[in-house]
Amino acid sequence: MTENTTVYVNAVVFDGLADAPLHSAFAVRGDRILAVGTDDDVRAAAGPDAAVVDLGGAFAMPGVIEAHAHLAMFGHAQGKVQLRDCTSVEQIQQRLREAREANPDAEIIEGVSWLFDALPDGVTQPTAAMIDAVIDDIPVFLDANDLHSTWVNTAALRAAGIDRDTADPIGGEVVRDENGDATGFLLETAAMDLLADYLDGIRTEEEVDGHLDLAFDAYLAAGVTGAADMGMTEQSIAALRRRLDRDGRLPFPVTAHWWLSSTGDPAADLAQVDRAVQLRDELAATGTPWLKVVGVKFILDGVIDACTAAMVRPYADGSNADPIWSREAATPVAIAADRAGLQLAMHAIGDAASALAVDLVEACEQANGVGTGRRPRIEHLESVAPETVERMREHGIAASMQPVHCDPAILDNWMAVLGDQRAEDGFPWNWFRDVDVPVALGTDAPTAPHEALHNLFIAMSGRSSIDSTLAPYHPERAFSAAQALAAATSGAAYVGAIDDAYGRIAPGFHANVAVLDIDPLSAPTEDLLTGAVLLTLVHGEAAYRRP
Repeated sequence: MTENTTVYVNAVVFDGLADAPLHSAFAVRGDRILAVGTDDDVRAAAGPDAAVVDLGGAFAMPGVIEAHAHLAMFGHAQGKVQLRDCTSVEQIQQRLREAREANPDAEIIEGVSWLFDALPDGVTQPTAAMIDAVIDDIPVFLDANDLHSTWVNTAALRAAGIDRDTADPIGGEVVRDENGDATGFLLETAAMDLLADYLDGIRTEEEVDGHLDLAFDAYLAAGVTGAADMGMTEQSIAALRRRLDRDGRLPFPVTAHWWLSSTGDPAADLAQVDRAVQLRDELAATGTPWLKVVGVKFILDGVIDACTAAMVRPYADGSNADPIWSREAATPVAIAADRAGLQLAMHAIGDAASALAVDLVEACEQANGVGTGRRPRIEHLESVAPETVERMREHGIAASMQPVHCDPAILDNWMAVLGDQRAEDGFPWNWFRDVDVPVALGTDAPTAPHEALHNLFIAMSGRSSIDSTLAPYHPERAFSAAQALAAATSGAAYVGAIDDAYGRIAPGFHANVAVLDIDPLSAPTEDLLTGAVLLTLVHGEAAYRRP
C-alpha cells in the first residue's frame, strides 16, 4: 500500500536548529518528513501525485516537546478551583464559597495554584481555620502553585487520617501548632505521600482517564506534540496503558520517568528502580513508539517559595532545608538506575541540591564508567552556583528549565524569602548557554500555565505573561527567538534522548509539526501572547486544527 504524501507550501519553516536556514515548504510521507526546502524542490521530491496544502505564509516549526510534564496531574488540575490570580485569603475563600454553591452535592473540593503572596502580611503559612470559615463539612484540598505543599481544612485532615500521632515522612512536614496538632498545612512529601492514599482511593479509572484526555487536548491545541512525564506513578501509567490498549496509540508520544520516593529502607528504594526496569522492558517488548519508560525522577529538594529548597546558605528568616534524598540514600539508587540504562532526572531548585545532583552523576561515572551514552538532566535550577553549571558541562548534564516559573508576577515571595544577592542571581539561563550546557525548555504544568507560546514569550523577554505593567526580571539573560524555539524543540529532544527521530522538520524525522499564525523570529515578542496554533501534526496526521 502506497503511503500518502502531502506537500505543505507557502510557509516559513523553522527546522528546529537555532542556526539553520529557513525554508518555505516541507513534505510528509506517511508519518515522516520526506523533504524540506523551496516550494519547487519539495514538490519535485514529493512527486506529481502528492496532495498540496497552501499554508498562506504561516510559520511552521517542529511540534513543541514538553520537556517537563505531569500529564494526569495537569488534566486533573483543569477541573479544580483555580486560585493563581487570587491576591488575598478573602478572594480564595470567595472562590471556594462559589465552588460549593455551584456543586452542593460535592463530596470534596479541590483547588490549585494558590500563591504565598495571597497570605496576609506577616503570615507565612495558611491554616485549616481559614478554609473552615467557609467550608467545614467536607474535605478541601488546595495545592500550592508549585504543587510542593497542600493547604487543607479540618475535614480533610480527618478524612486522610492525619492527627497528632501522624509521623512526618522523610523529606516532609505536617505543620503543627504549639499543642502538636496539625494546622492544615503539609509540606513536600507530607503533601505528596500522606494525602495520596485517600485521594487516589476516591478517584475512579474513568476520572483518571478523563484527566489524561483533558491534558492531551490542551497540549495539542498549544502545539505540543510530545512530552516527558516527570512523575510517572502506577495510577498514571495504568491510565496510559488503557489508552494504548483501546486506541493502539496515544495522542502524542510520551516518555516516562518513574517517580522515586525516599522510603528510609534501602531495599525498598532499590525496588523502585527494579519496577521502572520492569515497566520499561514490558513496553519495549510491545514495540510501541507511543509510551516508553526512559528514566527515573529524584525529588532532591523542595521549592524556594516555601523555604524547602536545599540552599548552601540559609533563607532570609534564618531557616534552611535538608535535601529530601540524603546523599547516602540517593547514591546507590542512582548507580543502580544508571547501570540499568535509565536516565537520571533530578529535581533540584536550591543551589545545594543541584550540587548534590552533579555529585550523583559523578558517583555513577565512578561506579559504571564514563562514555556510556547517559544523558542525565537536572530539572528547574532556579538557584545554582556558577561552579555547578561548569561541572554540569564537564559531566554532560543537561539543564531542563521552565521560563514560566520566572514570570515577574509570581516572584515577589520567591525573592523575599531569599533576601540577598541570590534573589537577583536566580534563573541564570545565560550561564548555561555560555558554557554550552544542553538546554530544554518546558512548563511543568500545572505548576505554571501550559501554553507553549507564553512560555516562549517569557524566555525571550523576561517579562510577565500575566501582568504587562511589571518590569522584566533580568531581560539581559533572555533567549533569542531562535534559541528559545530550538530549546523547546530540538533541545528538548536531545535532552530527552529522542533526537534521532523528533524535534526537527528534517528528512526522516517523525512529522510532528506546529503551524502558527505568527512568526516568532520576526514578530514583536509580545505577539506571542495573542498568537495561535493553526494546525498540529502528530506522526503526519492532523491532531488539532484551530476552529
